[in-house]
Order: sequence, then C-alpha cells, then structure tokens
Amino acid sequence: MQTRIDEISDGIFRLSTLVPEVAPPAGFTFNQFLLMADEPLLFHTGHRFMFESVLGAVGKLMPVERLRWISFSHFEADECGAMNLWQERAPRAQVAHGRLGCDVSLTDQSLRAPRALADGELLELGGKRVRYLATPHVPHGWDAGLLFEERTGTLFCSDLLGQLGDGPAMTGGDIVGPALESEALWRSMAVTAETLPTLERLAALDPRRLAIMHGSSLEGGCAAALRSFGRGLVAQRLPAAA
Repeated sequence: MQTRIDEISDGIFRLSTLVPEVAPPAGFTFNQFLLMADEPLLFHTGHRFMFESVLGAVGKLMPVERLRWISFSHFEADECGAMNLWQERAPRAQVAHGRLGCDVSLTDQSLRAPRALADGELLELGGKRVRYLATPHVPHGWDAGLLFEERTGTLFCSDLLGQLGDGPAMTGGDIVGPALESEALWRSMAVTAETLPTLERLAALDPRRLAIMHGSSLEGGCAAALRSFGRGLVAQRLPAAA
C-alpha cells in the first residue's frame, strides 16, 4: 500500500491511497488532507488498515507528534476509523467536530474528549483558519459537517463530488459528470428538502479549491460545480422534480 503526497494549496497536502479492490477495475482513492500550521490539522483519519501508510506520509511532512487537531465530516470508518490511533501517536491531538457528532458518537468513541464546534465557528490554527459548517445529510449522516479554510479558499468536501479511479491530485476539468456516475453506483447521498439549500450555502462561499475525499480535487469553477452537482443529483434521484 502506498500513500502519495501532493501539495494542492499553500501548506495543504493531499495524502492519497488507491485501493484497487474497491469499485474495480477503476479502483477508489481514499484521501486525507494535512493542513500545515502552528497547530496542524488532519482532515479525515483514514481506515485503521491504512493507518501505517498514512502515518508514514505525514511523517515525511512533519513530526507526527506535532499534530494538534483531527477533524472529519461524519462518523464513518474512512472518515474517522483511525482517530484513536492518531491520538495515541500525537499526545496533543484532539478531535474537533460538530456538537451533534460529539453528542451522539465522539464523546463516547474518541480516546480524548472532543472539541465541539458550533455551526459557523472559527478554529484558529495559526497561519490558517478553518470554519466549521454543519451540513446534515450532505454528503450523508445527520452529524455531517465540512470545513472551509478561509485564507486559501479551500473547502474540504468529504464524499461530496467523489469520483472513481485514480485521477490527478488536482484538476481544472469536469468532475461533475464523474461524480454523478459515482453517486449512481453508491447512492450514498440522501436527497432532502435541505440538499440544494446546503449546496447553495457552500457555493456562496465562492471557494477557490474543493478538497475531495475520493478522486481528484478541483481548482477553479468550484461554485458552479457544486450547483451543477446539486441539479444533477436531483435529476438523477427525483426526475419528476427536476
């Protein structure tokens, strides 16, 4: 197993591991994002089975003991399966997540008490600053939330706009079509009355980059991609409403 490292924005590193056995023959990448700052933050922990590979990648960028914050969108193995392994290796590391996620899962499951974040709350990392956005059921799970790094304009999207295969770390091309194809396979997103308003809230941030958990991240045209994906998702799931 190999975890590749790419800097997708100033001080933001994508750590990507291809798992060929998932969605063959294309395979599926599982991506974590390391934000280098005075208080470094890791977004997504990865599964436990890939921990040593991701740990090695982080160790090439900084001493693992420096890790201060661990965050992710929702309670799921690829999002947070290794959170306690990271906390064991990094004595100051603490999970930061939305209040609902902390109440229903993380206060019980995390090795250390998590930092509960309110919707819209800002977490200053020193050199970077991330804002927590509660996004219930986007991409999925009632505890779902995303982070927006304000200085680089990077929105950490979790499963949103994920694609199959092992594409480039960053693209400026179309990812909406491949993301809808992936969603047609997995059917992982619930379409509710809040889906389009939530995607519009994200688009209104006018992000410069989308850091995506599966497949390539996107640079340029990010707001348009979020809106287009929303329209396509509704047409795919609720054709009579499109």
